[in-house]
Amino acid sequence: MEIPVYLLTGFFESGKTTFLHSVLADGFADESTLLISCEEGMVDYDPALMKNVNIVRVEDEDQLTTEYLKKLEKQYRPQQVVVEYNGMWLMDHFCREVLPSNWILYQIICTINGPDFDLYSKNMGQLMMEKVMNADMIIFNRCTDQVAQQLRKRNIKMANRRAEIYIDYADGRSEEYANDSVSPFDLSRKFLDLTDGDFGFWYVDVMDHPDRYEGIKVHFIAQVCKLPDLPDNMFVPGRFAMVCCAEDITFLGVPCEYDKCDLIDNRDWVEVTAEVHAKPFKMYDNGVGPVLTAIQVKPTSAPARDYITF
Repeated sequence: MEIPVYLLTGFFESGKTTFLHSVLADGFADESTLLISCEEGMVDYDPALMKNVNIVRVEDEDQLTTEYLKKLEKQYRPQQVVVEYNGMWLMDHFCREVLPSNWILYQIICTINGPDFDLYSKNMGQLMMEKVMNADMIIFNRCTDQVAQQLRKRNIKMANRRAEIYIDYADGRSEEYANDSVSPFDLSRKFLDLTDGDFGFWYVDVMDHPDRYEGIKVHFIAQVCKLPDLPDNMFVPGRFAMVCCAEDITFLGVPCEYDKCDLIDNRDWVEVTAEVHAKPFKMYDNGVGPVLTAIQVKPTSAPARDYITF
């Protein structure tokens, strides 16, 4: 039987136990849950929320072996596992080599004490960035308006574009990290060399904020899409993207002005270098969106995988 695993990471006093309490209070542990606690924090577990939760405490990293976890599975028969991981332990070995094959890493949640982020990044960069780069969700706790502004200037989205990132304030407010001031890319060089992993995130951001990319040059590998209602000097370079499953594949493309469209055909693979402009265009509901002006379009071979994922 496959068992989903939720890995909760973060340094001491980053808010891991408080976060766990919040999800337990929302009914997360309605089914049998094994909680492996690798760090004793400042907040104790609330017994009222632990009715379906068996807690096992681990103090030594060497204790976490595949054999030990299988022993816990046999003893407690959990339907799901939560690991409150020690912030001073690297995650890679545990995730890649220790988890039993039927323990499926479902989500990595990283909690960070917002005011301490710069300090930890400078003094424990490898430990901090491993957590940030691998997390599916990042929560900055105990923030002030000033700390939130500093975090946004650091642009954490550039380190992990797929993660959901939230800022929780000391006064109880909570908001998403991303806003109109935060781009997932460094635009200071006015040039983006988009990898397959970048393309989907760039597409979403340029569609939401075309003005942000005005005059920015981009380079990417794409497939040609020619539409009958486009002018003769336009095509749509893009990629097929699988958002969540094979049944959910869709084409993501940005219209491009190119005076040699007669030299390319539908489904051709091309290497595009172009400049982005925010322009009125009929395919956009609000009238204005990103339109590329081609600088160079040249044939290329298909990538190893012909679709992208987020």
